[in-house]
Amino acid sequence: MKADSISLGTPEVHSFFEPITHTVTHVIVDLATKKCAILDSVMDFEPNSARVSFQSADRVVEYIKANEWEVEWLLESHVHADHLSAAPYIQSILGGQLAIGAPIKEVQKTFGEVFNLDTEFDLSVGKFDRLFKGGDQFQIGGIEATVIHTPGHTPADMTYHIGDAAFVGDTLFMPDFGTARCDFPGGSASILYESIQKIFELPGETRLFMCHDYLPEGRNEFEWETTVDKEKRENIHVGESKSESSFIEMREKRDAQLGMPRLIVPAIQVNIRGGRLPESEENDTIYLKVPINKF
Repeated sequence: MKADSISLGTPEVHSFFEPITHTVTHVIVDLATKKCAILDSVMDFEPNSARVSFQSADRVVEYIKANEWEVEWLLESHVHADHLSAAPYIQSILGGQLAIGAPIKEVQKTFGEVFNLDTEFDLSVGKFDRLFKGGDQFQIGGIEATVIHTPGHTPADMTYHIGDAAFVGDTLFMPDFGTARCDFPGGSASILYESIQKIFELPGETRLFMCHDYLPEGRNEFEWETTVDKEKRENIHVGESKSESSFIEMREKRDAQLGMPRLIVPAIQVNIRGGRLPESEENDTIYLKVPINKF
């Protein structure tokens, strides 16, 4: 793609809400070229029976096929602890490059130790096609995209600024729900506050798309789109120019009261592998580990 054919552009965004994990998968489209990216896909996982399926991912696949779009990217905003990624499954059907932030290596190392992964499991090779650093640029069709490193929730969180929209992962939620927890390994309330300020430096009219919505009290419908200006004015945790010290105090007190996500044990093991399950053992069965007293 020639440089003069790249523009800020206005991507069309189609969102798919998965109600069990409250996750939103976004399909980001350049209609002029019919090229698209898929952000934060979901593999369905039933923890009681340890069964995986792909109904949620198939909804996305069929929608893209019906519109005859071409997938260029399968993007992950971070290593999710609340759902399992379906990116390799979708990639096997629709193609595209699988990408995540380069600090995934730090997350892989931390949780590789937690799950005592054997030495033959190479965390750095063959799981992702592209490891983004903050400031990296790429394109979706003719629309320019810039990667913003926004750690704090985890070390590897990335915000994707694509045309006039930004996809913030778990860094921010809708204004009436606030911000992400910071008590996972490598998390930091002070770093999250700094990351949010990076997002707030984007133009006020920039559309912001969330990775989750949990329907806070007082709201009747799930929502996942807002703007920079609205977050700056109304976010209950960081809006109205709340100070860093007050944010850290609030966030750390709140995080101390939170339980672990329901799917953190399977999700982390799968997502540090780029959404791939472990290799099957000699009896043709796949196993996930359950570390005792580690979370």
